[in-house]
Amino acid sequence: MFELLRTATLAASTLTMGLTAGLFYSFACAVMLGLNRTDDRSFISAMQWINVKILNGWFALAFAGALILTIAAGALHLSGGGRPVLPWIVAGLVLYGVVLVVTFAVNVPLNDQLAAAGDPAAIADPAAVRQAFEAKWVRWNTVRAVASTAAFGCLVWALIVHGGTA
Repeated sequence: MFELLRTATLAASTLTMGLTAGLFYSFACAVMLGLNRTDDRSFISAMQWINVKILNGWFALAFAGALILTIAAGALHLSGGGRPVLPWIVAGLVLYGVVLVVTFAVNVPLNDQLAAAGDPAAIADPAAVRQAFEAKWVRWNTVRAVASTAAFGCLVWALIVHGGTA
């Protein structure tokens, strides 16, 4: 029963990490490239709405689940035959820590600044608002995409190693 719990937790952490990595990847290679082609007011409006609508249960399940389930998977692999898997889980957790630091230190404050700019139709200089936001947000989102994808890779490898030791 304990082995099933370890396997299920590791699988769930890998799944939620993959969902989170996919989200950041999608923004890096599609969403922001598409929004880059819009006018300033449309860009600001779209990002403001994305930042409001992303705060939902499905996002929270993946974003928080990646952290909580990876910690749980690590804890469950501290003893017994779980030791060979542990370095990969820890590496995934450290990389996800990078994602969290970047998110809360850079991307969320930028999102808050964009929200504080107010109604895009009433912004006196939408080009300046966009300029203060877009390049920095995109650059740091790319860091999140790379770090979360690497974390996902570590957890995939942990599953492979786990399968060989189970």
